[in-house]
Amino acid sequence: MMRFAALAVLLAACGPIPLAQAERQCFERARLAQQPRGELGLGVGSDGRTTASLRLEVTSDFVTGRDPAAVYDSCVFQKSGQVPSRPLYSFPEWKG
Repeated sequence: MMRFAALAVLLAACGPIPLAQAERQCFERARLAQQPRGELGLGVGSDGRTTASLRLEVTSDFVTGRDPAAVYDSCVFQKSGQVPSRPLYSFPEWKG
């Protein structure tokens, strides 16, 4: 019985998510398909030591040259089981 309950929880986690949530998540994926994103950090500690950090996000969608709008559309459908209710370029943050 416990195995069945655990399996039911796992399957529920794999189910579709609400459309608005899928669109928000997929917007981020489309942005990464358009261009990589990164951070660079430089600092000096009180002991005089310097520190540096680099974080770079590059997706296979960007490397293969996929159209960000196509990435967004297919991602929303995969996550929600529905077509997007609004196009990628309708997001105010989109700089396409």
